[in-house]
Amino acid sequence: CTVIFTRMVTKDLHKPISILFCNLAFSDLFTSFSGFWIAMLFITNPDITIFGSKDMLAPYSLYTVSILSTIYNLVSIGIERYLAVAESMRTRFRVARCHSIAIVLINWVLAFFLGCLPLMGWNCLHREENLSVLYSPFCVDYLIFIAVPNVVVAFIIPLFTYLRIIIILRKRKLRMKACGQATGTYKSAEIQVARTSIFIWLLALISYAPFFAGVIFDATNRRCRIDLYPGVYIFRNFTAMLITMNCLGNPMIYTLKVKILGAKFKALKCLFTSRVQACTI
Repeated sequence: CTVIFTRMVTKDLHKPISILFCNLAFSDLFTSFSGFWIAMLFITNPDITIFGSKDMLAPYSLYTVSILSTIYNLVSIGIERYLAVAESMRTRFRVARCHSIAIVLINWVLAFFLGCLPLMGWNCLHREENLSVLYSPFCVDYLIFIAVPNVVVAFIIPLFTYLRIIIILRKRKLRMKACGQATGTYKSAEIQVARTSIFIWLLALISYAPFFAGVIFDATNRRCRIDLYPGVYIFRNFTAMLITMNCLGNPMIYTLKVKILGAKFKALKCLFTSRVQACTI
């Protein structure tokens, strides 16, 4: 909420990448709220989260939409950063605000379409075969259809984009060094990009790899729910907790580390404090 508010009220942060950052924060907020909804259902009536119920169809679908939107936003940010670096010496193509807005709309439309497929009929409410043990009433084939390609997208595309950014910065640094020019800026940029990409990979690996392992287990499991209780459901809740904690890590890596955003937030805080003091006087 802090990231969204700061970027919306600060006009000079309305850049193409800022739109993607703000949308990422909104996706994380959506994930947190949908995860909180599922947690409240688990607290009030844990049986429906274990044995499955029609009441779990909408929360799980919204949770899937929010996770897919977060993944697509992370991929979009990586591609935008690559285009910004690779095309910085050219003028034939630049990522504009209209491009970022179009990307945001496409991400949400795709996330809602794929995430709401169970609400459109792809569920196992009235049939026991192919029923998911961990995420009933979802079907196992739907979970595989959603998890496998999106995990590949979430890991392969950011790997390619950030490695390409590091390679481009290193080539330009060597080129400038050969010409006898200063290379301190490119060296610091290379270190920052490498450090950020490592953080992104570790955060994605820690957050989504256990969930993917749970889907694989769900697809290969043939045991009854009672036999798996409570250990496998504790693991399921642990994977959901990691995904929700990812919503806290994204703002730290992508936005709150930015010095400009931190300075703007402090300025807004000081302005709010001065207004409160003036009203008090």
